[in-house]
Amino acid sequence: RSREKLERMRALGGNVTALHPFKQSIHDAACRADLLIGAVLIPGEKAPHLVSADTVKQMRAGSVIVDISVDQGGCIETTRPTDYENPTFHWEGVLHFGVTNMPGAVPRTASQVLSAALLPYILRLCEAGWEKQPDLTAGINVSEGKIRLFSLQNT
Repeated sequence: RSREKLERMRALGGNVTALHPFKQSIHDAACRADLLIGAVLIPGEKAPHLVSADTVKQMRAGSVIVDISVDQGGCIETTRPTDYENPTFHWEGVLHFGVTNMPGAVPRTASQVLSAALLPYILRLCEAGWEKQPDLTAGINVSEGKIRLFSLQNT
């Protein structure tokens, strides 16, 4: 959704293709891909299926799909949740990896990264609260017993 983020990814070069979520461009890229990584997050909502079962059927045999959005329902229609004991399954010749809670495989690193990302916000909340900081207000989901995030009201 962020043009700036997409441009930063493209600037990295290499063999990574980042796409705007248009049905035909996703279909075309998926059919050419050796590795398809799906990563969609809409806070408070289920991930939309951006890659249909029909598209997966048209992918080359031996291709691999990693659906990072599996915790939110998956953005690939053929994804299903798996675990580290049985992390993969084949569907129409395409290998799927749909392990839930992927950061759980590296708990120390995940905790350190999450703590480093959250600390500046926690400090600001402790100093002045969220009511006087408009950029933090958008991150408040529930306050005083009321749901403030519209998308949570539908769950």
